[in-house]
Amino acid sequence: MSVLLYLIPIALFLGLLGLGAFIWSLRSGQYEDLDGEALRILDDDDDRPIVD
Repeated sequence: MSVLLYLIPIALFLGLLGLGAFIWSLRSGQYEDLDGEALRILDDDDDRPIVD
């Protein structure tokens, strides 16, 4: 039972840390353009001629 005195505050701290990281990522614009990054891999921007 005394183990819960350690585990509950640790779990609450880690949960709040995760929530803080999620809120920070929302405010810094990490989720603004989800489709742009997904389509970037399909863009073939290698327009340089091949030099032998």
